[in-house]
Amino acid sequence: MASEAAVSTPAPMNSPAKRDYYWLRSFVAGGVAGCCAKSTIAPLDRVKILLQAQNPHYKHLGVFATLRAVPKKEGYLGLYKGNGAMMVRIFPYGAIQFMAFDNYKKLLSKQLGISGHIHRLMAGSMAGMTAVICTYPLDVVRARLAFQVGCSHSKTFNTFTNEGGFRGFYRGLTPTIIGMAPYAGFSFFTFGTLKSLGLKHFPELLGRPSSDNPDVLVLKTHVNLLCGGVAGAIAQTISYPLDVARRRMQLGAVLPDSEKCLTLTKTLKYVYSQFGVKKGLYRGLSLNYIRCVPSQAVAFTTYEFMKQVLHLN
Repeated sequence: MASEAAVSTPAPMNSPAKRDYYWLRSFVAGGVAGCCAKSTIAPLDRVKILLQAQNPHYKHLGVFATLRAVPKKEGYLGLYKGNGAMMVRIFPYGAIQFMAFDNYKKLLSKQLGISGHIHRLMAGSMAGMTAVICTYPLDVVRARLAFQVGCSHSKTFNTFTNEGGFRGFYRGLTPTIIGMAPYAGFSFFTFGTLKSLGLKHFPELLGRPSSDNPDVLVLKTHVNLLCGGVAGAIAQTISYPLDVARRRMQLGAVLPDSEKCLTLTKTLKYVYSQFGVKKGLYRGLSLNYIRCVPSQAVAFTTYEFMKQVLHLN
């Protein structure tokens, strides 16, 4: 997830107190935007996890057939199963990612002398990995809750006891970090590049003054949607096989073939040998493309609104 905050550095504040309040406002803005975006696409996220992990109840179905089947089997709230844990995770995740990106970009530019597009790519990758490490246990819990069909939450948490307790909450962290580097990096890089080029060459067509600071030019809502959609599609295509491996490793003992998914390399080889490229490594990718546009639309629109309400421009 990226927004214009990812490509612009906030103006210096006049005092440490104001600077602290800026980060607090930025934290809230990013968290609210992330929660709104994820809630919008929660049903699609649930279906993605079911398809990626070859859930026995739905593995014979496609994306839209699964969307119809889940409410019939589990009720309409089944489409939002695991979303509560996701909200607890996504609020700090979005805030940490945006703040870390800004700080890493400053570090790379001022301390290491790295500038241009490459520092945006590197800072985005580092920010994504930082946010993942801080919030990963919540993502594991959410994935298992979303995968279970007709099981209680207590039974889901009991599976961690059989996997070494606390260590089970970090199962699959390595492929997640490896997958997040290109995903976050290319998300920030693509959106930032499109934004800067658009405002530079077509400011009147693509941009408008910010409502809280007329001196700041921001992208129009439909342009934010387009740029975010392109960025998300590119990033997902590059990193999707690693996302599939990550989900299978996260689910652990929940899967009958969990002993074959203990490491990133073994998981990738197993999925490829058993299911191939299209039905294995890239199973559910079409769903991610469908998720991309509404997710980014809500994220960018909400973040733009929150930035102006909280005077972040």
